[in-house]
Amino acid sequence: MSDKIENELTQRHIKPTAMRILVLQYFMEQTRAVSLQDIELSFVNADKSTLYRTLKTFEKNKLVHTIDDGTKQLKYALCLSTCQCEAIDQHYHFHCLNCENTYCLTSLNIPTIELPQDFTMKQANLVIKGRCANCKT
Repeated sequence: MSDKIENELTQRHIKPTAMRILVLQYFMEQTRAVSLQDIELSFVNADKSTLYRTLKTFEKNKLVHTIDDGTKQLKYALCLSTCQCEAIDQHYHFHCLNCENTYCLTSLNIPTIELPQDFTMKQANLVIKGRCANCKT
């Protein structure tokens, strides 16, 4: 697993340090988007600024994307291996109002939007809110 993680980091032009390997492994184990606070709670002995810098490096190199789900806590999730975080890679997100987990709906791409002349889309954020499968029952 460690070789796979190191290769993923190297392919995204990220130097594979011990902390970056651990954080990427953490992301690979998640089924939902996570906040910086979630990550800090999972790495209680880690320096908070190191974790933050790791997230920013991952984001800059298109390994993770951010989600503003309206909770006032930015969430992070792994990008798909083919993702370049361009407008065509944008997808919907689902935020559960009960458990407050946020999920990427990667099979549902945001449709192309025709913007007025000289407008350039950099990011789209569409969050669907409701109850997830775990909370519905």
